[in-house]
Amino acid sequence: MSRLIRVLPDQVANQIAAGEVVERPASVVKELLENALDARATRIEVDIVRGGRRSIRVTDDGAGMGREDLLLSVERHATSKIQTAADLQRVRTLGFRGEALPSIAAVSRVVMVSRPADAKVGSRLKVTGGTIVGVEEAARRRGTTVEVQDLFFNAPARRKFLRASAVETRAVSDVVVALALTNPGIGLCLRSDERVLLDLEPSRDLAQRVRGIWGSALAEELMPISGEGRDGEVRGLVQRPDTVKPGHRRTFLFVNGRAFRETALLKAVDRAYRTTVPPGHRPWVFLYFDVPGETVDVNVHPAKAEVRFRDLPGIEALLEAAVHRALAGEPSSASFGPPGDGAPSLLVREDRGEQPGGDGPLAESQMALFVSGPDHSAGEEGDPALLPSVEGEALRALTAERPRLWQVLDTYILAEVRDGLLIIDQHSAHERILFEELMDRFDAGGQGGQRLLFPLTIRLSPDEYEQVQAMEGLLARSGFEVEGFGGDTVIVQAVPDPHPYFDGERCFREMIQELTEGSELVRSARNQHERIAKTFACKGAIKAGQRLSEAEMQELFDRLFATELPFHDVHGRPTIVRLSGRELDRKFNR
Repeated sequence: MSRLIRVLPDQVANQIAAGEVVERPASVVKELLENALDARATRIEVDIVRGGRRSIRVTDDGAGMGREDLLLSVERHATSKIQTAADLQRVRTLGFRGEALPSIAAVSRVVMVSRPADAKVGSRLKVTGGTIVGVEEAARRRGTTVEVQDLFFNAPARRKFLRASAVETRAVSDVVVALALTNPGIGLCLRSDERVLLDLEPSRDLAQRVRGIWGSALAEELMPISGEGRDGEVRGLVQRPDTVKPGHRRTFLFVNGRAFRETALLKAVDRAYRTTVPPGHRPWVFLYFDVPGETVDVNVHPAKAEVRFRDLPGIEALLEAAVHRALAGEPSSASFGPPGDGAPSLLVREDRGEQPGGDGPLAESQMALFVSGPDHSAGEEGDPALLPSVEGEALRALTAERPRLWQVLDTYILAEVRDGLLIIDQHSAHERILFEELMDRFDAGGQGGQRLLFPLTIRLSPDEYEQVQAMEGLLARSGFEVEGFGGDTVIVQAVPDPHPYFDGERCFREMIQELTEGSELVRSARNQHERIAKTFACKGAIKAGQRLSEAEMQELFDRLFATELPFHDVHGRPTIVRLSGRELDRKFNR
């Protein structure tokens, strides 16, 4: 009886394994860049031709390899990064599996030239389709150059799935940008068909790196976040709500120096932004997690783009709390000029660890970034799930005493603060106040309304009448006491009393119409409580054009800064625009 099961030849096995690591030219660039970073390179240059389909060359000034190490580097599972299975729990290097170079060499023509610092001459190694075809001495300064040509030349089925050169070039650029963001202290250059796409000098400042990639405009839209909890810490930059746009956004997630993907964490960011940006608007985020090695598994997939956290819900809560705190602070408010008269700063830590086989220190965590300025804990006793109130904190950050207030155009309130002016939209500000106060009262069981001397008799459409009947209990808890009167008519016996200019009948009619017909505001709410609170805040708030007394302006100002998110209304619009003294000086050429 003939055997059905056979051991595959090494060449076939290597090509199969390569399919897990090498998906496209960008995969090759990622693996080669990670090797260069692990070798402590300070300058890396990437050259691609036709999107990397024809050739890829990565040159670094790292530690380099001698002849024997160069030969071993193309052997599968040969690595200097780990020695035992236990080492997987504390991996701090980007590479560790010993699969990247063998996988690349199995499906391309590779030439590697390398020289370590203690060698007088370098070595050149040539590999074609996984087979070593030559090794010889070569002149080179310390470091390594890897040139990959004719990717998938021996795997035509894979080659035909490559995209157009422009698409592959964009994918390579995304890889280079991600590694540039997690290693701001490294100089990086990307050239495509001899045209420079990116040339970044080393920087200790993440905001400066963002500025170098996307320009000053984006850097000035970002604000820092930070948080610490039982399972680690998160630092990063996120967009100010007033600058967030709908459509495509960029998201960069890093854990212990490694780029990864995790939809659940992006959803946590979006939850924190709720009621501060319009529906469909999603911010750009640059998030850096530093967690103990034993709490995250990076050995999930050969491509190393997926990780598993031991306590993902805890990491989500830590992140949501950190973003929520940032949104509650003054830097999240809209501004006529750059936020804080300059982009926020994240700096690279200088704590270093030893790299196996190296002659000098290597960053214990290449992504270990921190926000300059005071640290903020995630909540009492370090509980990251808490979203603490910032009552009074935002106001104290702006002014040490009660500011003078003026109303202009019967719509905006000007407040003189420590470093300029706040321009407050009275309607938007009151929206935020009413929304949070009603949500708090829902949690406490609801609020009573003011009994009317002459009840309101209101005729509704059939759909509106059905809506009132379905939400009668919630309406009562929000202050509207409503009862049926027969047909499509209801009697309103009591209404809330949010301010002296409140028109109860108009508010009730507009609320029911919007709740029945639906709107972005209604559809973006999590539940019926929030639908009621949002529509009531929108329809019941003080209107633009309403003249206010000095006492009323002061009460509005104080109540606004007692809310959790004083700088944004329930539609995601700013309640406040800052005009700094420095910006005023610039306008007057002082």
